[in-house]
Amino acid sequence: MPDATTTVQELRDAMGGFVHERDWEQFHSPKNLVMGLSVETAELMEHFLWIDNAASRGVVNDPGKMGEIADEMADVTCYLLALCNTLGIDLSEAVRAKLVKNAVKYPVEKCRGKYRVEG
Repeated sequence: MPDATTTVQELRDAMGGFVHERDWEQFHSPKNLVMGLSVETAELMEHFLWIDNAASRGVVNDPGKMGEIADEMADVTCYLLALCNTLGIDLSEAVRAKLVKNAVKYPVEKCRGKYRVEG
């Protein structure tokens, strides 16, 4: 299921089916899903804890580390998709709406080239 050919709806359906087959809907309150999402996000963050920016960019050269990071990213995404399913939020619409808000809040002409990361 590569990104180029997989829709968000297909992923939501796959996650919904996975949850349903295990009768986990009973546990998927918004509170529990957000807490789980936070835990999985922290597990993703652990891979970058205590390393500098250059080292964090260098993880792409370590296939083992990339596999672990991909697993954590998948966990984060699964929780987010489950939350979308539980709350009935259309993720694509939410992202598009947020990008519009951010474009107004952070116009290119005021942001591009204004900030730099030092060494």
